[in-house]
Amino acid sequence: MAAYILAPARSRAPPQQLPGDIQMKPIALFAATVAVALLSACASRPESIHASYVSHEKYTHLSCAELATRKTDTRAELDKYSRMQDSKANTDAVGVFFLALPFSKLSGDHEGDVARLKGEVEAIDTAQVKNRCKSV
Repeated sequence: MAAYILAPARSRAPPQQLPGDIQMKPIALFAATVAVALLSACASRPESIHASYVSHEKYTHLSCAELATRKTDTRAELDKYSRMQDSKANTDAVGVFFLALPFSKLSGDHEGDVARLKGEVEAIDTAQVKNRCKSV
């Protein structure tokens, strides 16, 4: 007769856990990655768009009255494009929430126009200071 040696039963060790007991399943990691990508693809709010550089030199030849008129016109145009950009951001928020699709990436937004117009307003302000205009 052969003698059998019984080995002690091996117990399974619990799976290794990440620091802080964080365990992410691949599907959750994928969902989080997609969510971050979609949210970063949304149109920016106008107040978060920085001005593009526009040289004040192109305005220094204008009189103070012309600068004031130009500034009023540029601000009106900036307001128009800011409203349009805000609408794009709102549409993106709805699109991402319901369809996971930022619509502005398909149809375009007005971020460049808002940045350019903000830069023009700053350049006109600088030209008014350089020309020593009273109503800056």
